[in-house]
Amino acid sequence: MADAKIDTNRKAELLSSPVEHIDIASFDARPIIDAWGKMSFTSRDAARAASILNMALEDQNCSTWLIMAGSTGAGGCLHVWRDMVEYNMADAIVATGASIIDMDFLEALGFKHYQAKEIPDDNTLRSLYIDRIYDTYIDEEELQNVDGTIYEICEMLEPRPYTSREFIYELGKWLANGNAKKKDSLIQRAYEKGVPIFVPAFSDCSAGFGIVKHQVERRKAGKPYLTIDSGGDFRELTEIKLAAGTTALFMVGGGVPKNFAQDTVVCAEILGHHDVEVHKYAVQITVADVRDGACSSSTLQEAASWGKVSTVHEQMVFAEATSVAPIIVSDAYHRGGWKKRQTRNWAKLFK
Repeated sequence: MADAKIDTNRKAELLSSPVEHIDIASFDARPIIDAWGKMSFTSRDAARAASILNMALEDQNCSTWLIMAGSTGAGGCLHVWRDMVEYNMADAIVATGASIIDMDFLEALGFKHYQAKEIPDDNTLRSLYIDRIYDTYIDEEELQNVDGTIYEICEMLEPRPYTSREFIYELGKWLANGNAKKKDSLIQRAYEKGVPIFVPAFSDCSAGFGIVKHQVERRKAGKPYLTIDSGGDFRELTEIKLAAGTTALFMVGGGVPKNFAQDTVVCAEILGHHDVEVHKYAVQITVADVRDGACSSSTLQEAASWGKVSTVHEQMVFAEATSVAPIIVSDAYHRGGWKKRQTRNWAKLFK
């Protein structure tokens, strides 16, 4: 951290309102979804997305995956994703590093995200070591604690290649061994439930800073060091796809996590499994545009041309995720399809 003096009183004033995470079990969203289904535009799209998620959860042969990009965790949805794991609605997770490390692991260490009730000049925020995500703040000093903690965990582990799933498993174990300040993080709950978490661009977050420091110091000392095996990530998630058979993708945002999850079908075919199923159910909630040929890694209909998803049960929802995802997941929680699902425990594939 820089040596510049921080106005601690002003910083405390700006970081005085922690974000509170929404609880999907505390309200029943079924009447809202039922009403939306009788409307049009985004309301009806969201209702159909909810029906597809429920179909996937009620399909006893289907393994449902949660795919996450963006800053919904910082915005108040961390417990939505945790509860999808807790209530057997997510068998595997593919996410950005920010979602898992900068947001969930940060809170597991006892830190918070904060509502920006006022937004001064961003250079002023920088002088206070406050990072801004739209109308949400993160204390940079707390985020640097995350960097340092990742470094310390790297130093504890055997110096060898790890997939992101393996490394996050080690984080979950470390938290569960009495190191968590917040006991109900997504990482710890996934570790306890056997739900693997993949972060295909793992160095693009606070984990990257900790790993780089670990590697640089080890290289200077002539010692072996830990690395992240991205090819192994792809292989492992494809192995889950092959073991699962029928799959559903519940996608919040898009980008690398979305494409990574979808590409498991293509990877399986390249490995000679020509009978692999495309992802049978797919929902994507995004604000990305389609006109630039991207839409945060293509529309679901477009992905069908690549042999990744079926167009029978798919729905794009063009909405800001913190406004609709908790409603959709609360609807699924209260309809109860998850209660009859078999627990997959895909982590067992890698023991």
